[in-house]
Parts: sequence; C-alpha cells; structure tokens
Amino acid sequence: MGRLTETAAADSGASAAHSAGPPPTPLPLSSTSSECAATMASSEEDSTNGGASEAGEEREATSKRRRLGLLATTWLIFYNIAMTAGWLVLAIAIIRFYMEKGTHRGLYKSIQKTLKFFQTFALLEIVHCLIGIVPTSVLVAGVQVSSRIFMVWLVTHSIKPIQNEESVVLFLVAWTVTEITRYSFYTFNLLNHLPYFIKWARYNFFIILYPVGVAGELLTIYAALPYVKKSGMFSLRLPNKYNVSFDYYYFLLITMASYIPLFPQLYFHMLRQRRKVLHGEVIVEKDD
Repeated sequence: MGRLTETAAADSGASAAHSAGPPPTPLPLSSTSSECAATMASSEEDSTNGGASEAGEEREATSKRRRLGLLATTWLIFYNIAMTAGWLVLAIAIIRFYMEKGTHRGLYKSIQKTLKFFQTFALLEIVHCLIGIVPTSVLVAGVQVSSRIFMVWLVTHSIKPIQNEESVVLFLVAWTVTEITRYSFYTFNLLNHLPYFIKWARYNFFIILYPVGVAGELLTIYAALPYVKKSGMFSLRLPNKYNVSFDYYYFLLITMASYIPLFPQLYFHMLRQRRKVLHGEVIVEKDD
C-alpha cells in the first residue's frame, strides 16, 4: 500500500519525465544549460555597464548548479542500481528457498536480513525529496517509505508467530517484483535509455501486484491481531506518569480501515497514468 502511495504521486510527475513515481529527474541539465545561456547573455550586457564582477558571480552560481545536477544524477543512478540489485538478490533467495525446501515455512526468517536492510535503506528516498534532487513531495515519500517499514519492523518482525503465514509470502512476492521493476525503470530512465519492456512492465504489472500486495498486507495485519490483543505489545495503559493511553490493537484496526478509502483512489490513479503513458490518452482530472 505504501509503495502504491509513492507510485501514484510520483508517477504523476513521472509520466511527463520518468514515472510513479518517477523516475524523478534530478535538476535537469537541460534547464541548467538554458540558465547558463541566459547568464552569459546578461554578462555581456553587464560588461558594457561595468558589471563584470556581477556577471562572474552569476556564472559561478550557474556552474555550481550544473555540478549539483551532475552529482545528483550520478548518485541517483548508483542508488537505483543498488536497490535493483538488492531486490534481485531477494528474489533469487526466495526462489532458491522454495526449490530447496518446497514450502513457505521458514522463508521469512531466511530472507529477513536482506529485506530489512534494503527496505530500511529506502529512507534515503525521503532525504532525496528533502534536499530537492527528486521532485516528489516529502509527505508522499514519507508515507510510502514509512508504511513499508511499518509492515517490516512493527508487524512481521515484531510478531514472530505470523512470519510463516501465507499472507506474508503474498506481499513479499508482490513487493519484490514491484521494486525490481520500479528501480530498473528509474535507472534506465536516468540513463536516457528506457527499454519499452521496462516501461510496459512498470505500467502493467501493478494491475495484479498492487491488489496482491495489499491483500497480503491486510491479511498479515489481521493475523497479528490476536497476538497483539493477548500480549498488549506496544500499548500504553492508564494510569501512567504520562497520563496518555495507546492501544496498538486498535491502531492496527484503524490502519486496516484506512486501506478502504485510499487503495481504490490510488489504484485508479495508476490506471489513468497507464492510459496516459502507454496509449497517449489525454486525461482530464475533474474537480471535486
């Protein structure tokens, strides 16, 4: 669900330049070039009026923007290649486990370190938005990443009895295929060499993967409810010195309920983006 949030928001900007969520193009060098031209034009004008020093400062600022754009692009290419490789490693580990064991029991335990590392590493995507090298809302990126980390650390990791649930396999497979497609899409787009198959996969696989992933997440949270209620984990009861109460059981129920209004909205947004990107349709959004 979190990744759908990210994808939906990011893809709105991505369809024009990259995709869902991207691939957000960092500080395009083309715009920098136009700024450079404008700066040089103004420098000629300034020199006739004795403004050579001001023109030099403008050229220096433009040069810094150019270097930042190149540095940001280089970093994003590296980041997306690393994340693609990480999720590929995870996919191979899942396939090997099934081939060797013939069951899903014990799968999560065998791949949890890799999953936790690369999913937590995705916190950098919030940093990318904060420093402005990716034109995506910090709020959108924050919701997207935090929802995944919530599922990994505060549900599946913390409630060990549910780790062998079949629903865990559902969201693991959906996440893995989605992330391999998403990060490879960003990588090729940043390299200005996007194979049609990658673009096609980006805007078709979600039709099945998003519902499967959401179903897996909801069923996993549902399976966790009895354990949370019985143990009272992460809950704060009154009285206490903070005079505040929190019930993790009801928090999980509210989280599940939030999928009802959010998922259809985001899913249909992605369907509109698909028509726009793959079929060139002009989508007119109606005001509420």
